[in-house]
Amino acid sequence: MKRISIQPRQGWQQAVEKLGFGFHTTNVPYWDESACYEFTLDEVLQIEKASAELWELCLGAVQHVIDNGLYSRFAIPEEFVPYIERSWTEDHPAIYGRFDLAWRDGQLKLLEFNADTPTSLYEAGIVQWFWLQDLDKSKDQFNSIHEKLIACWSYLKAYLYPGVLHFSCVKQSLEDLTNTEYMRDCAMQAGLDTRLVYIDDIGWDRDRGIFVDMQEQPIRNVFKLYPWEWLVHEEFGNNILQDRNKAFWIEPSWKMILSNKAILPVLWELYPDCPWLLPAYFESGRLRDYVRKPILSREGANIRIVQGGAVLQETEGEYGEEGYVYQEYFPLPELDGNRPIIGSWIIGQEPAGMGIRESDSLVTDNLSRFVPHYIA
Repeated sequence: MKRISIQPRQGWQQAVEKLGFGFHTTNVPYWDESACYEFTLDEVLQIEKASAELWELCLGAVQHVIDNGLYSRFAIPEEFVPYIERSWTEDHPAIYGRFDLAWRDGQLKLLEFNADTPTSLYEAGIVQWFWLQDLDKSKDQFNSIHEKLIACWSYLKAYLYPGVLHFSCVKQSLEDLTNTEYMRDCAMQAGLDTRLVYIDDIGWDRDRGIFVDMQEQPIRNVFKLYPWEWLVHEEFGNNILQDRNKAFWIEPSWKMILSNKAILPVLWELYPDCPWLLPAYFESGRLRDYVRKPILSREGANIRIVQGGAVLQETEGEYGEEGYVYQEYFPLPELDGNRPIIGSWIIGQEPAGMGIRESDSLVTDNLSRFVPHYIA
């Protein structure tokens, strides 16, 4: 893995905006094509292999949590347990997830799994692919995201309820809307009838005991870019348990287990010989060099990195009330002052591609940059 400085395309802003990528720059650059990452084919095959094996281990860990009733470790409300177990045993439709991996000195390690509401899908699947076509059409990329999304929706079509597939996210986020509309576009290419409804506008028909959209039409299938850990603490979430239509929510509720950092010590307990895993525990004091992570947190908030008894970095935020896990500290590589993290996508239960985000700090946060890649 090499980081290579390059000249950005002339008028790259207009080029990415033409693709519908409107959040390339905020108060700081997010899309950064002043550099790119070069991987060998062997390196890509290793990332692909690790991702496939980690996915299988994650499924085994979900079964272990369910079999042993470990929900309190995950701060999952008791009233949602039967619903989670039903979504698992009935194999409710699921689409995707993103493993965040660190690669240093030939070692590839799982840092966490964004299994419920992962973003950076559009820039990984579309924007960096068109960048590569302009850079060098002869080069390849670890990227079958678009094709696999369409194929997965085509496959799931037979397992959804007949009728409309709704797509939902919050109103205020252009990033969430872009990712949601991209997912919707892939479903449309798979032949599904779709409709956008913001999560804020989803209604509850008390008389019928069902969810409805703005046209008062029943919602039976819905892709939501809105986290389960928020839903379960809202009145909206309790309605899911009462829904007479038993709507399919995608991602399904069993993803609450995998999207929670409490899965990290469970994975380590079950698979301590796995080369892709780092030691992780619920208890403090087991590791000398560690990262303390809230079991529920986002964008690098409330992270503490400790090495040799000294705090290297600590981030602020509003998370931690539900508890923490302690994972062995595995420093990100530093390339020209940049620390990259590999986001490896699972789509339809298969590895599908990757995107690279890099940060100036030890913690990859909401100021990280997306940098494209190619295979040498």
